[in-house]
Amino acid sequence: MKTFFSFIRKNIKIILTITMFLFASVLMMYLLPLEGKFRYEFQKGTYWKHDDLQAPFNFPVYKTKEELVHEQDSVLLGFKPYFNYDAELTRKRLEEFNSDFDAGWIEYSLKKFGIAGEDNYRKQKYYRENREAAELYRQMIGQWLLEVYRAGIIDLEPLERTMSAPDREILLITGNLAEEREIKDMFSPKSAFEYVNSRLTGYNSQHKSPIVIRYAEFFKDFNINFYIAVNVTLDEEKSQQAKRQLLGSISRTRGMIQEGQGIISKGEFITQEKFLILESLRIEYEKNLGVVAGQLVNIGKLILVLTSLLMIFLFLLNFRKEVLYNFRRTAFILIAVLLMVLAASITLKYDIISLYVIPFAIVPIILRTFFDTRIALFVHIVTIILVGFFAPNSYLFVFLNIFAGMVAIFSLTNLYRRSKLVVTALLVFITYSVIYFGTAIVQEGNLVNTDWKYIAWFGYNGILVLLSFPLIYIFEKAFGFLSDTTLMELTDTNQPLLRKLAEIAPGTFQHSLQVANLAEDAVHKIGGNPLLVRAGAMYHDIGKMEEPFYFIENQTNGDNPHDNLEFEQSAKIIIGHVAKGVEIARKYALPEPLVDFIRTHHGTSTVQYFYKSFLKKYPEGVADVTKFSYPGPKPFTRELAIVMMADSVEAASRSLKQINDQTLDKLVESIIHAQMMEEQFNDASITFRDITTIKEVFRKRLRTIYHARIAYPV
Repeated sequence: MKTFFSFIRKNIKIILTITMFLFASVLMMYLLPLEGKFRYEFQKGTYWKHDDLQAPFNFPVYKTKEELVHEQDSVLLGFKPYFNYDAELTRKRLEEFNSDFDAGWIEYSLKKFGIAGEDNYRKQKYYRENREAAELYRQMIGQWLLEVYRAGIIDLEPLERTMSAPDREILLITGNLAEEREIKDMFSPKSAFEYVNSRLTGYNSQHKSPIVIRYAEFFKDFNINFYIAVNVTLDEEKSQQAKRQLLGSISRTRGMIQEGQGIISKGEFITQEKFLILESLRIEYEKNLGVVAGQLVNIGKLILVLTSLLMIFLFLLNFRKEVLYNFRRTAFILIAVLLMVLAASITLKYDIISLYVIPFAIVPIILRTFFDTRIALFVHIVTIILVGFFAPNSYLFVFLNIFAGMVAIFSLTNLYRRSKLVVTALLVFITYSVIYFGTAIVQEGNLVNTDWKYIAWFGYNGILVLLSFPLIYIFEKAFGFLSDTTLMELTDTNQPLLRKLAEIAPGTFQHSLQVANLAEDAVHKIGGNPLLVRAGAMYHDIGKMEEPFYFIENQTNGDNPHDNLEFEQSAKIIIGHVAKGVEIARKYALPEPLVDFIRTHHGTSTVQYFYKSFLKKYPEGVADVTKFSYPGPKPFTRELAIVMMADSVEAASRSLKQINDQTLDKLVESIIHAQMMEEQFNDASITFRDITTIKEVFRKRLRTIYHARIAYPV
């Protein structure tokens, strides 16, 4: 039992990683479509490459989406929506009009003639004449209102949503009866008001009597529009039910294929008709297989997912161990794959949008930002193959998306420039379109039958690729990664921490700039992240700010405080700048990848000057080498290794008494050879060939820095 727990503790990282991969596999298995997979691959416009195929069972031949849409549009031309006639509303508004008109007429009359009280008004000699005129107008306007209400006042906005042509017929429900009515014979609220108002205006213009003149202001102020309301409203439930019945009457099939009937022969050309039959067989086959052999299908899916994720696992194990053993990084890669599988699964299940709208190129773009090109490309290919197995027309899907992902990766050289992402999105769209255009010509043989809606889907895909920019920011903060944009910000010498370094330890600051230049040149040659290397080099010595004058590059007056210290104490101060640098980095919340540069830039090497000085002074004594050694760890990436080399070479070059090509070459060779002998690069993914290239870069750079200058006359 003790051995078992010891094994668990020793291998806890790999056990957690494997568990994470298994959990992701099971989750993806349930996300993938429930249906089985048709065993044959085929494309319209090519030749049938399999054996002769006979119908294994009876199945219908489905119509194309275009045919169904055309038939639906044809059927809906005869669709009549249901509207309700509100008789009670008509009655109420007419009663309100009659009451308000009489009261308003009397009120206006009292004000017009300056009479106090309605009783006095009734005693006037012109009261009878005014009363008869009021009755006449009330009846006329009431009749006109009744006419528009009986014709129907309808709101046209629901019609525009329900019918393709608002000048058609509707079914008007009055009580228990439904009658067909033409919309053109009905009124809108605006046209109803205009109708009544025009009738009133016309009548008054024809009868220029004293009454008309006397009550002109009354008609002007009296708001007829208040008594006009919509009394014909859409019955949404009945209309939708009627529409569903019409659409339900459309047959989705165009015929049946009987069991045993020959479908296609080997080598036969796949025409449009043959393609529809094969596609119908595929749909029915996958549907039936998913029902009959559900558990077996799940086992098959699990095997496929496990195999796919195993490839990612083995790739990381062999080429990117530092990523595999980092829980957050591995989890992020699996989450990226999982999200794409989820998006594809939802799209395939509900069939609302095309699968080609999903921006699969986002995965390689984001992975390229946080990792490297190889990881981005490999994970993208595995994701596309996994989704492609269940996608319709699998070969075309895989072909399109793999190439689109490649183009996205190749075009992203400087993602910190936002315009680059726009260019990448455009190139992804062009890649999709060009490949689809070529495929369509091969399959159709002409441009007439090409389905141009794919171009629109590719356009939406390109637009969605632009989501990479905010997603990169979100993932960067959530997982603690570093994007190129953040690295650009951190390498700005106006950053508070770098400004403080330049003020307190100017020599160290200049040294860091030179290390950054050396390391950046080298990483450009052997491959890696130049921005990460530059940022790491800029911050690697920030621990020297605590006691800057104990470091030779900051000593300007010739005094060396180490002259008054024991060698062990001096070594402790020099070595201590690493731990202090980590402490300062934490205080300023520097990202963890930059802290790694501080921790590893001396690895587990020895402070040779003080160690050898101790041995020289105490030849008989026993030196504790650990007191003169840095705590480590050793560099574990090529970027960390390059900064370690550049730091040692740049610092040593300042102590050369004689500077020429030979001394510089010898210095570079001896420094890096010593580090290799101390096995400082054993944990980093760097080769002898890379180290040889780095040496050559350092030599050229140092020659440029210390080049001989022309002696100008004084």
